[in-house]
Amino acid sequence: WDARAAALLSSGAIDRVNGSLHMLPFDDGGRTEPTTLYRYRPANEVMWAYLEEIPRMVAGSDSFEVFTHIDYAVRSWPFAVAGPFNPRQFEEGFRIAMRAIADSGRALEMNTRRLWPWIPQWWAEEGGCAVTFGSDAHGPHSLAANFPEAMAMVEFFGFGPGSRSEDFWTR
Repeated sequence: WDARAAALLSSGAIDRVNGSLHMLPFDDGGRTEPTTLYRYRPANEVMWAYLEEIPRMVAGSDSFEVFTHIDYAVRSWPFAVAGPFNPRQFEEGFRIAMRAIADSGRALEMNTRRLWPWIPQWWAEEGGCAVTFGSDAHGPHSLAANFPEAMAMVEFFGFGPGSRSEDFWTR
């Protein structure tokens, strides 16, 4: 939807544009969230479809500078039927997606709601040079939750703050 967004983005009213992948193709020709797809397809298939879509999204748009929610399809993982989520099972897909994001010069959001150390580790190993933080707060009680832990986690993998609070953390 780059063409639709172009006027708004060129207005100068927006400081930073985040991009996230929330919807995947569905059987009816439309798109739906992984939460719905998990009811109709095997969990592994949904996760692979999500990871394969990320490089296509990155290649198809120049409108955003931060990729957020790389773990979005993990959030609704159907552990009751598929067992616990094991990121190692999808490591190659995550790494390919991260490499596409890194090669595009974008930053990757570190979501402080879920502190997955494999995300900043693989991001750094795949050439990622910048991160941002987001608490994905859906209410005031969770705003900025786990920020100290998230900062320590990314520092461990070589990322450090910029000179201004709004700057990306870089390595």
